[in-house]
Parts: sequence; structure tokens; C-alpha cells
Amino acid sequence: MPSSTTQETPTGTDGVSLSHGLKQRHLSMIALGGVIGAGLFVGSGAGIAAAGPSIVVAYALSGLLVMLVMRMLGEMSAAYPSSGSFSAHAERAIGPWAGFTAGWSFWVLLCTAVGLEGIGAAKIVSGWLPGTPEWAWVALFMVVFCGTNLAAVKNFGEFEFWFAALKVAAITLFLVLGVLAILGVLPGTDSPGTGNLTDFLPNGGEGLVIGLLASVFAYGGLETVTIAAAESENPVQGVASAVRTAMWRIALFYVGSMAVIVTLVPWDSEEVVEKGPYVAALDELGIPGAGQLMNVVVLVALLSAMNANIYGASRIAYSLVERGQGPKGLGRVSGGVPRTAVLASCVFGFLCVLLSYWRPNDVFAWLLNMIGAVILVVWIFIAVSQLRLRRRMEREAPGKLVVRMWAFPWLTWLALAGMAAVFVLMAREPDTRVQLYSTGGMTLALAAVGYAWQKARARR
Repeated sequence: MPSSTTQETPTGTDGVSLSHGLKQRHLSMIALGGVIGAGLFVGSGAGIAAAGPSIVVAYALSGLLVMLVMRMLGEMSAAYPSSGSFSAHAERAIGPWAGFTAGWSFWVLLCTAVGLEGIGAAKIVSGWLPGTPEWAWVALFMVVFCGTNLAAVKNFGEFEFWFAALKVAAITLFLVLGVLAILGVLPGTDSPGTGNLTDFLPNGGEGLVIGLLASVFAYGGLETVTIAAAESENPVQGVASAVRTAMWRIALFYVGSMAVIVTLVPWDSEEVVEKGPYVAALDELGIPGAGQLMNVVVLVALLSAMNANIYGASRIAYSLVERGQGPKGLGRVSGGVPRTAVLASCVFGFLCVLLSYWRPNDVFAWLLNMIGAVILVVWIFIAVSQLRLRRRMEREAPGKLVVRMWAFPWLTWLALAGMAAVFVLMAREPDTRVQLYSTGGMTLALAAVGYAWQKARARR
């Protein structure tokens, strides 16, 4: 049985500790901007095309699930701030093998996402500058953000602060313009009324299922704030504040913007997928240059995600090594930064980019399928860990329960049931079934390695 006192040591393998360079304003904006990810701007178009106006219901349902997960993660992270976040909590609650599995699977997910976001950003820039090679733009972005993360954690915080500020301002302006247009008070536009909402379930329940699966994975990235909290001036206060405001942020930015889009634009408009739903909605309003401006915001969202995922991957790797679950070289810290872990994460991410050009139909496709359901695996570890740690904290350290999961344990079990339902839905759909099986194979392989390592360490 894992010890109830398992803690992440605060220093690297060379005895140097991580810095605490993130200020409260950084953490607050990371939490606020973290819910406005590339998945919302880029990936929501396919969900709208499948689900039609019922995408609002899909985002609301998956948003409720994410709120529960964030509340559980917030409870544990406020009690035990750690750069390993859910990986460290899983080790503390379930055992080292669980921390190993959750941590390394999430590292692979983040590093691959870095490459994907770089490719998406490069496509936008090369569209503005025809003839420039996409791979060169990806390399430039990778060098910039690798350098930013190598320098000092406050650099990461400053980049994310301004990236998040731009994203929040842009989506707030989008919502204001959209609501004014729907009410018929925006100059030069006529209210669409409810004409675009009459066919609420155009593709029936099957379309809603596809939209639901698309919306679940659009919420990825919310976990970064609990990783970043360990390097902030006041980790407990930062996590508590971020988690407590998660509900209105998800409701406003995700569900609210989906409601505005499907009211303004016909769900079956080709532009929703081709240009992206936000650009299509602004074009529908006829605001000069607004669509192109939204492309700038999408670019910022992709670059922000690259920056955040390099940071998150390096800290997860650092935490795993600190707990004896990875190559010691990745745990070296200099200047308060795990620079070897940053470099390794960037190299893996750029390797994914090269694979997308060299082996797009086999190796790269296999890699994408393998990470397809990792976020659900992580959420399951979070829920199970919270079930076990909550009882332990109530007995041994009730003062640590600064953030409490609502209606414990019933809502935790409800969240687990929701995750199981998503797995079932993925198994029903041909496109997501392959992802489910591939992720399952990687998870089982990591769990086997982690369990063997745990047994070997116990015999020493």
C-alpha cells in the first residue's frame, strides 16, 4: 500500500530547487486563458458540423464533467502542491505505478501536442506568406518557446499572461458582438432570430455523440494551472482561486460562444469547418477584417498552447524523475529551471513534426491514435486518487482541505460514470475506436513497466 506521506522532494537530482517565479497575476491569467485553448478555436468546427445546434448541449455536458474533474484536482493540489500534479497525487493515493503511468502518458500527450500546435500555427503563417516552408516556421516557434522556457519560469509566466489577456479580450469582444447581433442592435446587421436553431438535432443522437466526443477533448489543457501552481508565490491560494472560478469561465467561454455561433451561422455552412466557426460567425456579421483578425487570435491560441505544453511536459518529466521514475538526467535543475527536461520535451515535439512529413500515414497516424484518449485516462486517475486521498486527509490532515469536492463522494462517482460513458461512446464510433484501443495499449504497457519498476524498487 502506498504511504500516506509520499511527498515530492523540492529539489532536482543535482540538489538545486525549482524557482517560485510565478506571481499571482501570472497564475490567475494562466487559469483564465487556459480554458480558451486551441481546441476551442480550431476543433469545434467539426463538432458543430456533426451535432448542429445541439453542440451547445454537448459542450454543457462535457463542461460539467470537466468542472468536477477540476474540483477534484484542485482539492488535491491545494493540499499537496506539486509540479507533478495528478501524477504525484496518483502515486500518493494508489501507488508508484499509477504515478508513473499517468505522468509518462501525459508527457507523451503534451509533447505530441506541441508538434501539432506548431504545425497548425505554421499553416496560418505560411498562408499569409505563400511560398515559405511550414517546417521552417515550426522550427522557429520551437526555438523561441524552448528558449523562453529554458531562461526562467517568469518568462513562461509573462508570455502566458499576455497570450491569455489577448485571448480573453478577443473572445469577450466576440461574445459581446454576437449577443448584440442576435438582439438586433448591432449597427448594419439584422437579427437572425431562431431560424438557425430550428433543426436542433440534424443528425440525430449519433451527431450529438460525435459532438460530445469532440467537445470533451477540446477542454484539454486545464490541468496546467495546477502544475504551474507549485512554482508560484502562494500555491494553495493560486489553486483555490483558479478552481473556484472554473465554473463560470467554462460556461461563459465554451458554452456561451457555441450558443452564439450556432445562432448566427447555419450549422451546415461549409465555412464553419473550412474557416473555423469563429471566423465564419464574424464574416456573417460583415465586420471588415474581423475574420482575418480572428485568425491572428487562433495563431496566438496555438502559440500559447505550445508554450504551455512545453512548460507542462518539462515539469511533469522533472517531477517523475524526482520521484525516481525516469532518467536522472532529466531532473537536473539550473537557474531554477529543469533545462534538460525542457530540451527533451522540445526535441520529442519537433520529432513529431518531422514524422508528420516523413511518415504521415503510418508512424505519425499511430502516434496520434495512441494519445487520442490519454486525457480520459488521466481524469480517471484523478477521480480514483481523490476518492482515496479525501478519506485519508479527513483522518490525518483535515486542515489541508482548503478546497473541497462538492457532495463527496457522490459527484466523484458520478464523474467516473461519465468517463466510463465516454469510453463506451468512443468504442461505438469507428473513428474513435482505434484511438481508444491504441491509448489502452499504451496505458497497459506503461502500467506494466511502472508496476515492474515498483516491485523491483521494493526488493532493494
